[in-house]
Amino acid sequence: MYSLELELSDLRRSEIDLSSIMFTSSSSLLLFSTIILTLADATVPGTASANEINQKAQKKSPNPGAALYPQETETRYLRNLDGIWNFRRSPVDPEHGYRNGWYEQDLDKTGPIIPMPVPSSYNDVGEDATLRDHVGLVWYDRRFHVPIWWARTNQRIWLRFSSVHYAAQVWVNSKPVSYHEIGHLPFEVEITDIINYNSSNLLTVVVDNTLLSDTVPQGTIRDIFVGTTKVRQEQSYTFDFFNYAGIHRSVFLYTTPQNYIDDVVVNTDIQGLTGFVVYNVTYKGAADVNCLIQLFDKNGVQVAGANECAGLLEIGNANFWWAYLMHSTPGYLYTLKASLIGPLGEILDTYNLKVGIRTITWSNTTIYLNDKPIYLRGFGMHEDSDIRGKGWDPVLWVKNFNLIKWVGANAFRTSHYPYAEEIYQMADEQGIMIIDECPSVDTDIFTDILLEKHKQSLTELIRRDKNHPSVIMWSISNEPRSSNYNADAYFKKVVKHVKTMDLSRPVTIAISQRYLNDKSGQYLDVICFNRYNGWYANTGQLSTIATNVFDEATAWHSKHNKPVIMSEYGADTLAGLHLFPEYVWSEEYQVALLSEHFKAFDKLRHAGFFSGELIWNFADFKTAQTITRVGGNKKGIFTRERQPKASAHHLRARYHAIAAAENGTPPPDLAYYISDNKPVLHAEL
Repeated sequence: MYSLELELSDLRRSEIDLSSIMFTSSSSLLLFSTIILTLADATVPGTASANEINQKAQKKSPNPGAALYPQETETRYLRNLDGIWNFRRSPVDPEHGYRNGWYEQDLDKTGPIIPMPVPSSYNDVGEDATLRDHVGLVWYDRRFHVPIWWARTNQRIWLRFSSVHYAAQVWVNSKPVSYHEIGHLPFEVEITDIINYNSSNLLTVVVDNTLLSDTVPQGTIRDIFVGTTKVRQEQSYTFDFFNYAGIHRSVFLYTTPQNYIDDVVVNTDIQGLTGFVVYNVTYKGAADVNCLIQLFDKNGVQVAGANECAGLLEIGNANFWWAYLMHSTPGYLYTLKASLIGPLGEILDTYNLKVGIRTITWSNTTIYLNDKPIYLRGFGMHEDSDIRGKGWDPVLWVKNFNLIKWVGANAFRTSHYPYAEEIYQMADEQGIMIIDECPSVDTDIFTDILLEKHKQSLTELIRRDKNHPSVIMWSISNEPRSSNYNADAYFKKVVKHVKTMDLSRPVTIAISQRYLNDKSGQYLDVICFNRYNGWYANTGQLSTIATNVFDEATAWHSKHNKPVIMSEYGADTLAGLHLFPEYVWSEEYQVALLSEHFKAFDKLRHAGFFSGELIWNFADFKTAQTITRVGGNKKGIFTRERQPKASAHHLRARYHAIAAAENGTPPPDLAYYISDNKPVLHAEL
């Protein structure tokens, strides 16, 4: 079983980022240890040729992302800047807005605007196909006020974007404050020195959605001419989801004191009934400070505490974090309250972090949660819905989690990019396990520039998601061209980078290449493979599916001697199309195709090395326009409106049956009465 033992030293540092605190359990003694590793500099390599945002105007200071989700505490104030912003699409010439000073005054002073909701993708909000398919720059702005008492209490003021796709440049009061590349991940900047307290403040954002060979993910651009006039750009990419763009997630304005908590890192372990929390609190500001650490259970009762900024908490008779349907109380979370204490005993800053006490370990055949083997049953998913595209929507995601649990799933993969932080928080609370995937999809042309950006995306991802108990695995790519000769050294370096940051979770890739040609699996901890038997291969043929799936999964394990998961399989299905005997695109064919996979999965579960089945996809989603897609990808077991196809009921019966077999959970109540299973009674009356 996977094990790590590290020496502990120099726990407290005030001016560094901690990337991991790691420890392991042994049969007789908990070896308490930490290692301090500085996260990679988050400055993205030069992109003057890669994106159209004016590189000369952007601020060149490093932007390491944003480690802590913003919250209001006794010492911090929080404002949400979501709402209706002003919006304008840029002309074909990307320099036009810069030359005409669109960031120097309100957008409505320099030309026409349209209202644009934030968060959302801008593509489907309007009625104009040129906006839906726009490639290049768009501009947003809005005004906000800052209360004067923030200044009187000497607060630092921070501006945080949870996600802007793909690249963003930000101005406040016409001054450039931040530039960030790689969508789906947060970035923040301190704006204390340029805030107006006696008048409103102008916030301007330019967003670039172009994807090229050195972006993550990759794409290509070509210019479209009418005669000799360039009229637009056309984006193409090989991945099978729509390249939605815009300010996709919430924008926050928040404060910290001058001396503030910069990051909190936790790792947990279990010995019998005792839980252990190894923590490290890093701070910035004055050096003459200390920490008060308090750990509270769900009832608000303090169960452990310490007076150091780094250390070990021991919790007797602890409540462990378990997955859904694996325990009667899944998703149990403690609250770790970190307080920064000044030299006179005064509280300088506080931050609250949810903590799930659990362990993830793995062997050559098995993945363990709290030393108990786990079998993943779930989905690939997308952040995708009508109108709002990839925009964060709490209504949609509450519904999604209700459906995930209704089906009896216990896991999903964030295909093919990091999701909104609120989704991970919900997964923590409800015991849903996550394979956390970075934005590298269909990776090809393995250049050094791409490698640095790829590693950077994982730096920011792990820095953001390191403390979530729901995150059990890092996926460093989806369907890369891993048969390419250069993929060998490339993925060796990517895996090594992840291992310098976090050794507590296994690393995987969703591989589409065949096991004989793939060059990435040798470096991974878990083998995930995608294969579409009966759909892209041998379309319409059901009889060979079970054998093909079993043989390929077995071959992957034989080659690498590692746990194996089938991370994608499925068939496009038009809801309401019924054809019998089963025929492609019908609901009957999707059910039959799933059934053939189930035969292989059950045989593999008895083989001893198979660790999960993830159907593609949870719900239908939008793609680029092609003749093979009817309004998008229709492989969901739910429609895009989150209504079940016949396959959802079929999958529900299987997932709950597996949970009952493995964990003794009762099967779900039948939705509709069928029979009392008694013979008919005939008697003389």
